[in-house]
Amino acid sequence: MRKILAIVGVFLILAACAKPLPEDKLRYVGYWESKEMGLLILADGSVAYERIQKGVSTSITGPLKAFDGDNFVVGLLFMTTTFEVSSPPEEVDGEWYMTVDGVRLTRTKE
Repeated sequence: MRKILAIVGVFLILAACAKPLPEDKLRYVGYWESKEMGLLILADGSVAYERIQKGVSTSITGPLKAFDGDNFVVGLLFMTTTFEVSSPPEEVDGEWYMTVDGVRLTRTKE
């Protein structure tokens, strides 16, 4: 029971640290995917990321701390990850695209 309470407590702390995305960055909101990467960005500032590369799976879940230009930083305190956005979200022929960490992602409709 203590483990469950500790996990719930950590989750609540993480959720409380998230700040809503600024108005000018709301186009980042949504589920973005490619064959090797999935990235979920919510308007409340929550981020979930998973990538499979060279047989290794990497995942990160946490609050979006800040934007640095088009790039964004996810994590808490000193444990952060910067996602490099070489092509910010743009709509082309009704589809939304963004390039993050060198991977071209498409935003899903749902």
